This record gives sequence, C-alpha cells and structure tokens, in this order.
Amino acid sequence: MCGIVGYIGKRDVAPLLLEGLQRLEYRGYDSAGIVVTSPKASGLKMVKAKGRVRDLEARVPARFKGTTGIAHTRWATHGAPSDVNAHPHMSADNKVAVVHNGIIDNAADLRRKLEAEGVEFLSETDTEVLTHLIARATADKLEDKVRQAVRLIEGTYGIAVLHADFPDRIVVARNGSPVVLGIGEKEMFVASDIAALVMHTRQIVTLDDGEMATLKADDFRTYTTEGTRTTAEPTTVEWEAESYDMGGHDTYMHKEIFEQADAVDRVLRGRIDDRFSTVHLGGLNLDAREARRIRRVKILGCGTSYHAGLIGAQMIEELARIPADAEPASEFRYRNAVVDPDTLYVAVSQSGETYDVLAAVQELKRKGARVFGVVNVVGSAIAREADAGIYVHAGPEVCVVSTKCFTNTTVAFALLALHLGRTRDLSVRDGKRIIEGLRRLPDQITEILKQEEQIKELAELYADARSMLFIGRVRGYPVAREASLKLKEVSYIHAEAYPASELKHGPLALIEPALPTVAIIPDDDLLEKNRAALEEIKAREGKILAVAHQHQEKADQTIVVPKNEDELDPILMGIPLQLLAYHTAQALGRDIDKPRNLAKSVTVE
Repeated sequence: MCGIVGYIGKRDVAPLLLEGLQRLEYRGYDSAGIVVTSPKASGLKMVKAKGRVRDLEARVPARFKGTTGIAHTRWATHGAPSDVNAHPHMSADNKVAVVHNGIIDNAADLRRKLEAEGVEFLSETDTEVLTHLIARATADKLEDKVRQAVRLIEGTYGIAVLHADFPDRIVVARNGSPVVLGIGEKEMFVASDIAALVMHTRQIVTLDDGEMATLKADDFRTYTTEGTRTTAEPTTVEWEAESYDMGGHDTYMHKEIFEQADAVDRVLRGRIDDRFSTVHLGGLNLDAREARRIRRVKILGCGTSYHAGLIGAQMIEELARIPADAEPASEFRYRNAVVDPDTLYVAVSQSGETYDVLAAVQELKRKGARVFGVVNVVGSAIAREADAGIYVHAGPEVCVVSTKCFTNTTVAFALLALHLGRTRDLSVRDGKRIIEGLRRLPDQITEILKQEEQIKELAELYADARSMLFIGRVRGYPVAREASLKLKEVSYIHAEAYPASELKHGPLALIEPALPTVAIIPDDDLLEKNRAALEEIKAREGKILAVAHQHQEKADQTIVVPKNEDELDPILMGIPLQLLAYHTAQALGRDIDKPRNLAKSVTVE
C-alpha cells in the first residue's frame, strides 16, 4: 500500500526520488522519507517528514547530493504517522537503511528478542525490526545479510536496502508485495509501481514472490531467497508517461471518469467476432469443450472489484445460464470453502496485486482449482499466478477510488459472459444483440458525461446530507452498492446500499426528509416494482434522486441514462453516480484523489 522508489546510476538522485514519490503518492501519503549515498560518500544521509511528499521536499537541503538512493511514501500500519515512524528506517550505526511495504507478522516477537540483546528501537514500526536484523547479520555480503534477515520474518514484504559499506548496490526482495525493476542505460531503478519508472524507462522486470535482486549502475541479477540464480527477461511497458499526467483536469478522478469512453473502446478492440456473434478472448486458453464442462462460476474480489464481480455474475447467469456468484476474496480465503473441480474461479483486481485476492488465488491453485484473472496491470502477481485471464486495458488509474477500471472490468465480464453463452445456448440473434449493445457503450458514456453540470448541481444540493441510502433491484443492486462505496470513499458521507425489495424488512425505519435515497431504476421487467418502492419512500416524506432511463414522477430529481440492452444497463447506470460522488466531495472540499485512511493498492491484509 506504500510507495517505494530507488535509483542507482550517475545522476543526482534526490530529484529523481522525489519525482518518483510524487507519482506514487496515491499508494500512501501520511509520511515520506529519502536516503542517499554514493561511492564517494562517507555514509548515508536521510531526511523524513510526516505528511505529503511536498512536506518532505521542503525539508531536503540544497546540498543533498548522491547517485544512489531509496525513498518511500507511507500508509500507516504499525505506528501512527510521524517523522520517526516514516521510512526509511536506519540501523543504530547508521549503516543500513530499509524501505518496506507489507506487514511482518512476527515483528513483536522479533522486537522482544532484539531488545533483550540490547537493541534500542526508535519507532513503533515493524520495518525497524528488519533493519536491525540486517545490520546484525553475520554474513560478509549485503545480499547474504538480507537473505539471513528475511528468513527470520513471517509476513509480506517488498523491500529495498542500502548499506554504507556497499555503496555500489541496492538489494531488493519480494514476498507478497510488488517490486519492479527498471532497466536504463548505465542506471537502474526500482519501485513498487511502474508509475515511478515510465518517465525514465519502459523496460521492466517484475520480481516473483521469494525472489531478490541486486542492482548496480550497469547491471542487475536476480535470485531466490535461497541463493539460486533466476532468469529475468525485461518486458516493455505499454503505458506512456503522459498517461500519469492530469491532462488539464483538476484531479485524477475527474480525468479518469472522462477517459471511460476511450477505455471501453480499448477493452472491446480486436475482441468482437461478428461472424459467429461472439468474442475472441485469447488469454482464456479455454476451448468450447472445456467451457461446456464449467458447472459454476465463482468470482472473487475486494471493494470495487467485488462489486464489478456482482455485476459480472449476473451477466454470466443471464447470458450463459451458468450458476454464478461473487464473494469478497478476504472472506473466501478464511472460510475453508469447498473447492469444486467443475467450478471456474475468477479473481478480480485492478492492480493485480491485491493481497487478499492473491492469497485466495494461491489457496485455490494449491487445491487444484482452475483460476482466471481479470486484472488491469500486465505482468502483475495475479496475472502471473492465474491459469489464464482477461486484461481490462483501462490504462493507469492514479486516483485512489476506482472509476474507469471498474467500468472496464464490468465490460470484460460482459465479454466473458458472451463467450461462455455462445459456447452453450445463447442464440446467434442474442449474441448479435449483445455485441451491438457493447459497441454503443462508448458513445452512450460520452452522452452521460455531458450531463456533468446538472449532476454537479444535484451534488451541491445533497452535499449537506449526513447519510444517504442507495437502492436497486437485481441488476440495479450492485450498481447501488458501488455508488454507495464511491460516495463514502471520496466524500466521507455515510452511505448504505440495500435491495429495494428489502425496504419493508427494516430500512423503511430510516426514511425521513433528512435521509435522501438514490434509486437505481432500469427500464426492465422490474420497472413497476421499483416504482412501488419509490411510493413507499414518498409516503414517508423521503427525498428521492432516481437514476433511470426515463423521468420518474415520484422522484424529486431524475438523472436520465441512455438505454442499452437490459443485461448491459448496469455498466452505464453507475457512471453518473461516479460524478455525483466526485462533485459532492468537491463541494465539501475533500482531498479527492487521496481520501483519508485509504490507499490505492491494498497489498497488506
């Protein structure tokens, strides 16, 4: 969840590291720090600061020179945000500096043992334990010191290590938290996310769990934590550095909402097969006979990805007539679920590194299950662990809250549902109908976004609400859940989503003029039942904002969304509610791209 960036070469390192931290600040932003050195230096120099990267930058002295360095932007786990708890952490002799993402599960036990041996701790963090373990390791080489230390720890880590006695190298290691190497011309980079690298190189190497690397200015080598050499071939990153710029928008969230038409076009491009009214999904490695043997689909994700999975499960049931459901991966991995060989498991993660999802994938693989991945980041951990999968091609998403990646993931599920349906009982006519609907999506998204000013006015109208209720039935319910989450994440207004059919079973007790209701009302076979729910709310003087395909008489306001095919309508109906959350947060003066207490990629449990 935190950001790591490192560099070794000939350039002045501090500006490079600070720039990299700015690009990674969406991964953690409660404190930051930097350590630099060089072959000619007499030791390590460190600066740390509570707050944002700009607060760190203000503290870095003008003469803070070096050609090698590591830096970190933190999302707190152990210890409150403070200068002392900020990374990097330095050993007592000021020779070892470590930056770390992840959580060391046995940190408390190791801390007690080290304290009994006379080590004095300065911070509350688990990372400082690792720093002292490396400093006290008896091996002669830095690589071996790090190897000795990581063998003692339990948990997850992505680390980068500097040592004053080995100023010509950075040693990195990964277990459950991403580490990416950037290969330059007589210079090397390391980061926890390619966002920090693309300004300088597009040649990257992604470490696997249990893998380490030594970076020197003109070379790198990879090996396991047991010391066995590994072969790492660089791959080329598709995303351009410009993808990480705001492009004239005030926030990344606004930019990414407005990129959705192009993003959906990308996920569709080259995949539609008009001849057979189906789609090509080359990454699935699933022929028709194998597809017909699938008896159930289980989708696993967290947060927004889980909500996309709820929509995906409905589309798979409707189009392919295969029983399907979605479940939070964080719950699935702990409930000792029955793993069925005839079930297709689908792991969903925008980053491809979400720890709970990755752990569920590894458990499923251990039990012999077939696992597909639906991810955005090529070469990510889940993409590598899964048997096959679909890339959603949303492009980089920098804002902590997901918008375009959510939409592209739902479109990817529509493609999967169509593919499975056409291998089973979905007719050519229905296949053509869905394909035509998919092709209409980009223009319809653009049409929705033209209503921004109207939605902004609605957001300002509801911004003083202390709580909001979101309701929907069947296709509308997952949309309500995701819209509720978006409002919570970015505006900090309490929001709750409930099936509209369940109103009379409890939530009606909440209805009053001070509690606005957002109702998702598709023009489908449940239209009249949804309207009946509005009657129940109005009878109790509740305010209603409807998202519908036509004006709703019982609603106080209606956001009208263009109609697509019934199965695809949920993809569109969430988009105006992204804008509603955005403008509500803006009206309240929130830090939209970096909501409090949240980080972009959840790589810890």
